[in-house]
Amino acid sequence: MSNTVLDVGTGVFIIALVWIGALLFGMFLLKASGSAKLGIIPVFLLALCVTLLLVFFPRSEEAPPPYQETRIVDQLFITRYVLLAVTAAVLLGAFFLLLPFHLMDPVYAKPLRT
Repeated sequence: MSNTVLDVGTGVFIIALVWIGALLFGMFLLKASGSAKLGIIPVFLLALCVTLLLVFFPRSEEAPPPYQETRIVDQLFITRYVLLAVTAAVLLGAFFLLLPFHLMDPVYAKPLRT
């Protein structure tokens, strides 16, 4: 059950959307005049058929798959090395910018006596 939200599968959300859509469409058909009001019957039957199909023919098994040993995998491998390369480039750039501005400042001789 990898596709669950709050331990509820995708099928429950599909059933909820089908019934919400059927209720909205049914309300629109009830406001219609004449024989269009009878259109609510096929909408209700279609929602019922979709619900029964999703309940009686599930997509996956109810039993969980057998236990597999978990493998620890570093999924951010490339991202970490790119970040390390950018950090190293910034460090080298800062060092070579520090060289002319700080270390190579001229030191002038002070007069001995005035």
